[in-house]
Amino acid sequence: MDTGLAPGVGEVLPADAWEILKSQPGARLIDVRTQAEWSFVGKPDISELGQSVILAEWARFPDMSINPDFADDLMEKLDEGASGPLLFICRSGVRSLRAAEAVAARAPAGGARLTYLNVAEGFEGDLDADGHRGRVNGWKFRGLPWRQS
Repeated sequence: MDTGLAPGVGEVLPADAWEILKSQPGARLIDVRTQAEWSFVGKPDISELGQSVILAEWARFPDMSINPDFADDLMEKLDEGASGPLLFICRSGVRSLRAAEAVAARAPAGGARLTYLNVAEGFEGDLDADGHRGRVNGWKFRGLPWRQS
């Protein structure tokens, strides 16, 4: 069965992502949305776990061009404590999947392998019948911690 996921990249639901972050101290949450989304929509809040979300734009607003230096930029932002799964989140789970695939493809062969996980449903989730997000699924809809600036 083809899941549509690249080799080395898995997928978890938001509640499962929270449990991984809670139970595995080396896990990191990487929000790949844009600066505009972080500012106006909000961000996951994992401060109660003693962590902060790593912010790394996969695509740049307003033209949404892919950041060609994404993987290198992210590796610079990761601290040495990132020994567990890397969880990638975006608005609905599409960009974060592409970002996770890009980072997994850059992983050194033969070295210590990290686990790359896409957070399915994303931060805001899928569109509802009226074309609105946040009413069907996603991190916010599932009642997980978040903050708005």
